[in-house]
Amino acid sequence: MAATLTSGALAAPRPVLADLLPGVRARSAVLVLAGALFTALCAQIAIQVPPSPVPVTGQTLAVVIVGATLGARRGAAALALYLLLGLALPVYAEGSSGWHVVWGPTGGYLIGFIVAAAVIGHLAARGADRRVPTAFAIFALGQLIVFGFGVPGLMLATGQDLGWSIHNGFTLFIAGGLMKAALAGLVLPSAWRLVRRFDGER
Repeated sequence: MAATLTSGALAAPRPVLADLLPGVRARSAVLVLAGALFTALCAQIAIQVPPSPVPVTGQTLAVVIVGATLGARRGAAALALYLLLGLALPVYAEGSSGWHVVWGPTGGYLIGFIVAAAVIGHLAARGADRRVPTAFAIFALGQLIVFGFGVPGLMLATGQDLGWSIHNGFTLFIAGGLMKAALAGLVLPSAWRLVRRFDGER
């Protein structure tokens, strides 16, 4: 996987999907807002998985799509805006909001969203989202980044030990994370194929 991600195909920055739209500043502002709202919408798809206090949500799928389509800066900005909106508006998972969510069991995941979107956007700008194998790889990496922030946050918020936190904040979600990475890994290359069909090879 490492060799695939560091191949020549990823060497030079390329446009992400959002770069194909007209305009510059206005386009970026609208896209950042759209990315935040898309994440808020996906957050409302939530399933509890007892005994974990962390639900399965559509947020992580939104994160990889937003990061890949908007690029590193706009993707990270969209997730940061989502985090800020949730302090006042019910846009977090299951319609929750406020600082208590950020400092609670799911707060680490919210921070991880921003970092994951930036990393995925960086790799997408080097063409990693245009082929299914590399797209799946970077989206799986994005999921790992989210968990890398989420598990320590869960441990701090609950006072549980590392083993409990890994099981209830990561292990229970491995299958779902891989499924989301696979879904996004099929969708993004398909979107690029449509773009090439109507706009020529990029």
